[in-house]
Order: sequence, then C-alpha cells, then structure tokens
Amino acid sequence: MKKAILALADGRVFEGRALGYEGETVGEVVFNTAMTGYQEVLTDPSYKGQIITMTCPHIGNYGITPEDVESRRAWAEGFVVMEASRLVSNWRSRQTLQESLNEAKIVAIEGIDTRALTRHLREHGSQQGIISHLDLDHERAVGRAGQALGIIGRDLVAEVSCAGRYDWTTGTGDWTPSAYSRERGTSKPRRVVAYDFGIKHNILRRLVDVGCQVTVVPAATSAAEVEALKPDGIFLSNGPGDPEGLPYAAKAMEKLIGRYPIFGICLGHQILCLAFGLKIYKLKFGHHGANHPVMDLRTRKVEITSQNHNFAVQGPTSFLGVPKLPPVIDTRYGKLSLTHVSLNDYSIEGMACLDHPVFSVQYHPEAAPGPHDAAYLFDEFMQLMEKHHA
Repeated sequence: MKKAILALADGRVFEGRALGYEGETVGEVVFNTAMTGYQEVLTDPSYKGQIITMTCPHIGNYGITPEDVESRRAWAEGFVVMEASRLVSNWRSRQTLQESLNEAKIVAIEGIDTRALTRHLREHGSQQGIISHLDLDHERAVGRAGQALGIIGRDLVAEVSCAGRYDWTTGTGDWTPSAYSRERGTSKPRRVVAYDFGIKHNILRRLVDVGCQVTVVPAATSAAEVEALKPDGIFLSNGPGDPEGLPYAAKAMEKLIGRYPIFGICLGHQILCLAFGLKIYKLKFGHHGANHPVMDLRTRKVEITSQNHNFAVQGPTSFLGVPKLPPVIDTRYGKLSLTHVSLNDYSIEGMACLDHPVFSVQYHPEAAPGPHDAAYLFDEFMQLMEKHHA
C-alpha cells in the first residue's frame, strides 16, 4: 500500500498509509473522541478548514448511509485514522468509507498512532498540518504546514453557507425520539428563520419535529431581510472557524435582539455573545466529540453532549469549578445568565438573557452524532416563541 505522511507545523511527522483521494491537503489538525458518527463528522460544515483525527482506532465498519449525511457534501480538509475498515456490516450502508472519501476527494491517512498524535495535540495545541501522498520529504512538508493560513480571523462561513433562501419541511420521521412525539399544545406552527452559518440537516429536522415552519437564509442576510419574512423566532446555526471573522453576523443580531425569540447553537452561540458585548478566545485544542459532560446550572443536571468548536466565550472571570448559582453579568442588552458549563475545562457552554427571549448553547443538542440528552432545548425554543407571541 502507498505510503503517506502527516506533518505538523511544529515539526512532528507521522508516517502511515495513503487513504482516500490521492493527493495533498492542508488544514488545522484536531481530534474527535466520538466512537461512532464519522459520516456525520465528515459532512458537518463546522469542520471546514480542519483535518480530523478520530481517536477511536477502528473507523468505517458500518459504512456510509445516504440518510445520515449532515449537509450537501463533505467539508473536512483531511481525515486521520488508525485503521480504516474495508469490510462493512450494516444493512443500511451503500458505500465503504474508502469509496466515500474518494468520491468526496478527501485526502486521508491511516496506520499512524492516533493516540500519540492526540497526546501531542493536547500538549502542544491544535495546529496547521499537511497530509501528503505525493511528497514524503519531512522537512519540506513541515515547512508547507508552517506557512499554511490558519483559521483565526478567516470567514470560513462564506464558503459553506447556502447561496439563497429555501424552506425545509422534513422532520426526523421514523427516527424521531419519543420526546418529540408527544402533543405540543400549540394551535399552529411557528415560523422560524434559520441562519445558515454551516447548518446541519438534523438541526433542521429537530426544528420541524417541534412544530416549526423553517426558512433557511444565507449567513450574510441582513436584519431587514429577516424582518420582512415576519418570523416568530430566529435560529442561529453552527458553523466553522472564528466568529470574529464574520462581523456582519453579530451586527445583524444587534438589530434583532429584543424583537424576536432567538436560539443559537455553537457558532450561533458565539455570535450572540459577541452581539451582547462578550469576548471570544481560542481553545488550546478545541472540543470535538460526542461524550463531553456539561452541567445545566439551573437544574444541576449533567448532560453528555456532542461538541465541535475551537473557540469559546470569555466570561468576566474564569470558572475555577462549578459555580453554585448561574453567574449573571450586565451587558449592553441587559442581564445575561451563564446557564451551562463544561465539566472538562469549566468553559462557558450556555447562556440566557434575563431581559429578552434569547438563549444559546455551545454544544450540539441535535444528536448527529451524539446522545439525545439535550433534545429538550428545541422544546424550550418552541415554548419561548409561544410565550412571546401569547
């Protein structure tokens, strides 16, 4: 089998075997701790600009299923695994991982010690790297990785957002969790405008499940254009990269906060916090996986969550542990309660405005991939709209 290398900007080089599309690729190297969900990960637009390392040593054994894609295409810049399965055991599968990587033109590598790579990234931080099947010279590859453009300040959202407005009408169907099948107690659906910063299909399905009529709009849609659609609520999606690279998004929110109920996830959470006047910082190695514990400070319940972000919201002080009560800070739009906290590093994972119908979380409650612990947040959004328009 053909040889390949993964070279990091700090000089560390891993040798392995070529996987996927033959070529060379560059991106920020991160690691994902999920044991399943590689298909959802590869097609998550939030991974634009990144080379993904799966820490689970055996990837691909259940193949690729068309129903499980999370967007119109795969977005990852590259893929790193210990061992890629050539055999598929799943009646729903239509492709092997290798076939899918080839079709999506994703350059990948296997046969490296992903445990050693993960430990290196934890100690030295996420950084630019290059996977090459073409030039195996270590020194040249490290040099190209060091010269590669990073993600800080870049508008990666412009590359993944939709080109025009469209309606989404499909729910989760046969795969709907029992929590979504109960009576809603609402006389009519609620019209929601969803900003596409890199939105995942399962987020849209979950919104439909709870009774939303969803219109998806491009990331650069102005506040005036949203108002013309007369929504009952506004949703801000996940997306790739640095929220400070798209100042137009926070400016639009500054005009919409207080006028409509708003719910943000991941990048959408960060954009809302920027609009409120908070700061953003880059995490050392990010949060990527489907097993991150988060505490809801309002109930003290712990959720196991799916996460994918390299940036986080900076609070007025750093948490040294779990606070006894949700911290409240003053912002330009009133008081903001910090509602959720990571139990891994105590970073901010959620907020709610006490003066306006606005809330957001840093993690992914749509469970694609990941557990269903946080599914209640979509119900909370519907309840917030019903209360606001009562």
